[in-house]
Amino acid sequence: MSLGGKTIERGFSIEADEPPGLLGGDHAANPQELLLAALNACMTVGYVANAAARGITLDSLQICSRGRLDLRGFLDLDAAVPPSYETVEVEVLVRSRADPAALHELHAHVLKTSPNFNNFARPIVMKATLHTQSA
Repeated sequence: MSLGGKTIERGFSIEADEPPGLLGGDHAANPQELLLAALNACMTVGYVANAAARGITLDSLQICSRGRLDLRGFLDLDAAVPPSYETVEVEVLVRSRADPAALHELHAHVLKTSPNFNNFARPIVMKATLHTQSA
């Protein structure tokens, strides 16, 4: 990644798996769970950073997201069923002594500026390229 004109090397791996019903070993979150976790993590950073900048103390923050994925789309069993979420619900529980109006302003700001919330909320132009090599 590049930050402030400097390249920062990152060395970690993210594991993904599926439950046995989808031929996995159930040893890690599945890709959709990772996607929702990335949404929650991004929003968490937004709440914490923006609350600190506004002088708001958060005693606790909990973000729960959920979506329903119809596997008929993923498994190509029904062309009318999209292989994606049609709706994702996000619930945020904040415990703070701050004025509720300030917390609502914080919430609106996080929704406006969270990259992953906005990735979910608007269409993204996707470009995919396949490169092949002979074995």
